[in-house]
Amino acid sequence: MGSPFSGAAPYYARHRLDHGEEAIAHVAAVLGRDATVLDLGCGPGTVAIPLAPHVREVLAVDPDPEMLAEGRRLGAHVPNIRWLSGDSTGLAALPPFGHVVMGRSFHWMDRRAVLAELDRLLPPDGVVVLLGPSRQPPEEPWEPAMRRVRARLGVGKGTRTASDSYKATGLHHHDVLAASPFSDLTTACYERRVTSDLDSVLGLQFSYSYSTPPLLGERLEAFVEDARRELLADNPSGEWEHVRQTEVVVARRPADRSPGRPARG
Repeated sequence: MGSPFSGAAPYYARHRLDHGEEAIAHVAAVLGRDATVLDLGCGPGTVAIPLAPHVREVLAVDPDPEMLAEGRRLGAHVPNIRWLSGDSTGLAALPPFGHVVMGRSFHWMDRRAVLAELDRLLPPDGVVVLLGPSRQPPEEPWEPAMRRVRARLGVGKGTRTASDSYKATGLHHHDVLAASPFSDLTTACYERRVTSDLDSVLGLQFSYSYSTPPLLGERLEAFVEDARRELLADNPSGEWEHVRQTEVVVARRPADRSPGRPARG
């Protein structure tokens, strides 16, 4: 099976909003200057590039060659990132690392299996850090219009998505972590107001696994025309002010638990 993000990398890099300086500074403070960090499912370097100046090294790992190529291009000025092809099923084959960060990539994984493997591989003080939306994030203001467009054109039907991981367990990330070896959780949420224009909202659609340009294929032109028309009908200004939210979840082993021991419960 090919990558679900084939063709999405340039749109992902340009139109997905970053996590913001405060969230990255929080992660950097937790990990420390001497850290070797695995960014698992790094995409085009959304976390790896801003985090790298604050740590010893980042191992930026992704299964999609286009995402890695985009990351190497954007991060060409950052010497302490190693861009590596791989995924969550091959953690033991990676160079040693002391901590793990993950963004939205955690959605796509067998989360329980990954956390169990990380328990085997991480040192006693190793932590798992997630960056992403909170349990109940605010909906993006253009999403109702885009839902109507996708429904009309049948976009997303039968497409493998990140929500499949949730469907398999019915559990939020917090719940999976709380039942894992890394059950000692601390959270912080950072919000900032941003403005997105029509072109950035349209470009954002091509960064999603269910509406990449290759996947849209012959529907691409109709999708763009219908989306533009629907978005402007909904908001003639063509600008949307909204809240960008990043929750930082730091997951540690409990103080009375050693690496590799079965979790309680």
